[in-house]
Amino acid sequence: MDKKKILVAEDDASLLRVLQYQLEQRGYEVLTAEDGRRALQIFELYGIDLVITDLQMPEMDGLELLERIRTLSPDAIVVMITGHGTVDSAVEAMRKGAFDYITKPVHPQELALTVEKALTLRHLLDENRNLRQVVEESFRRDEILGNSPAMKRLFELIAQVSRTDATVLITGESGTGKELLARAIHRNSARQGKPFIPVNCGAIPEALLESELFGYKRGAFTGAQTDRAGKFEAAHRGTLFLDEVAELQPSLQVKLLRVLQDGKIDKLGVPEPLPVDVRIVAATHRDLRHLAEEGRFREDLFYRLNVVPIRVPTLRERREDIPALAHHFLKQYGGRHQKPNLKLSREVFAAFDRYTWPGNVRELENLLERLVIMARDDVVCVDDLPPELFHPAPAEVGPVVRIPEGGLDLVGVEKMLIEKALEINHGNQSRAARFLNISRNTLLYRMQKFGLAREKGSARKPESESKVTV
Repeated sequence: MDKKKILVAEDDASLLRVLQYQLEQRGYEVLTAEDGRRALQIFELYGIDLVITDLQMPEMDGLELLERIRTLSPDAIVVMITGHGTVDSAVEAMRKGAFDYITKPVHPQELALTVEKALTLRHLLDENRNLRQVVEESFRRDEILGNSPAMKRLFELIAQVSRTDATVLITGESGTGKELLARAIHRNSARQGKPFIPVNCGAIPEALLESELFGYKRGAFTGAQTDRAGKFEAAHRGTLFLDEVAELQPSLQVKLLRVLQDGKIDKLGVPEPLPVDVRIVAATHRDLRHLAEEGRFREDLFYRLNVVPIRVPTLRERREDIPALAHHFLKQYGGRHQKPNLKLSREVFAAFDRYTWPGNVRELENLLERLVIMARDDVVCVDDLPPELFHPAPAEVGPVVRIPEGGLDLVGVEKMLIEKALEINHGNQSRAARFLNISRNTLLYRMQKFGLAREKGSARKPESESKVTV
């Protein structure tokens, strides 16, 4: 069982040592600060269960510290230490949210009793929060539906891995529900009462992702006007979900590897690494092993992430689950859009069964919401379905490449494809990235690698003669 962390802020060094000794003798982990400003920094960096602070301190007094802490964490438990001449101020502090106050000289028994009562309240608050989260999560429990053999195996694996603290790598096509799976692992683990923090590594610009993940200290760079906790700190004692982890740039891959190896983060502007207790669940729709073999993803990081690999089956592999999923989404969106009696005809289910569902469960959900919104009768018929369900786009195949007998320059081919994608999309990098099925960060990295122009609205023309036809 984790020791309770108590932060003691007191500018009297001798009293500070006495309080630290007395609390440590009772089995608590004690962090100390000799002024309010340092106490606030410690509170932001560590998961503190109880704050004990003197009222009168340099830099920042106890009342201001109380207000700042309660702004950061409204449920924070704060006990004030006061002299006989400042009891009125202590009473004012209690009006502002302090739990209790202790007068000087501090008697060991009074200290022990106050701390015990404060931590009992902390425990009750945590239990209530956990209960609320469990109740909230229980309403989302049926979002991962399925009775097919593939899903039964998946549920068994979730139950097994949830009992551990192992790092998990979830793979599967877009729309299969990788984040739902990550949430289920967290919800069924010992960390279920702590934060679940999702981060989409492909959606955040590379320049911002480092500070988003690891945070920064005020003054660490131009524009850093306040301290900021990163996602790793926010997920302390909980789970950090790194979606589209394959899009991490090499520099961030190194930093993530450091966290997995040492359990510490390098926060911008902080000289010493900070310890964090975070479980990592990562996900990607790409073949991470293949990327590692090609040198496009760190092999050592791949093996650190791939401790427990979980592949989410496509909807095509679990067609027997389509009726249950369709009924679930029909009920969900029928209630939301005031059409609770809506039904699907037998012919609609037959069409669903024939369709390939390239967008998986997400595509099915979006279609059901559209059908509910557009429905004019109580029964959705085949005529209400969109044309693509009957005339789907051809299955994706690899590009047809005519390779010359003398061989080809692979680097040159890659450069030419990027130039062509930019030309087709009129220099729009986001559209060119989607055209090539890569992230925009990956496209920018390769453009820089090949020295390609990045002027807005323009792209370098491909060479007039090419050795390969695609």
